[in-house]
Formats: sequence, C-alpha cells, structure tokens
Amino acid sequence: MKIKILTFGIAKDILGASEKEIDVDEGLNVKQLKNILEEDFPQLQKLKSYFIAVDEEYAEDDQIISSTNEIAIIPPVSGG
Repeated sequence: MKIKILTFGIAKDILGASEKEIDVDEGLNVKQLKNILEEDFPQLQKLKSYFIAVDEEYAEDDQIISSTNEIAIIPPVSGG
C-alpha cells in the first residue's frame, strides 16, 4: 500500500521534501515504519527523539497504519 508522510523541521530537511510517498506492506505498525524510514534515511537515527503522528495524534509503536491515515514525522522541538 502507499502512504503519504508529512515532514516538518529537521525531518523535512532529512527527507528532502515536505511530503513523501512510500510503498509499505499492509498491516505495518509505527515501529516498523520507523525502521523503514531509518534504513532509507539514516540521518533520522541521529535525532535524539522524534515521534510519528497518525491522524494528528502521537502514535504508539504498535499502532497499525492504513493507507487512509495521515502520517507525520514530528521532530524534536527546542524552545526558549
């Protein structure tokens, strides 16, 4: 299945676009998606932490992703 991933901040720089469409297997969970992304974009591993949001909610690693979900990579945020 194809999923579209929205990116922000440093994640946008790492993936080279504000949106990325990738092919994944049905039944993929968030942890598996992170593994795929880190394999394709090794610089993601250098981030201290980043989150995956599914339909505008932070997702747990075991959450299953479907092609209709809105997926976003939420990079670490620094503030002042």
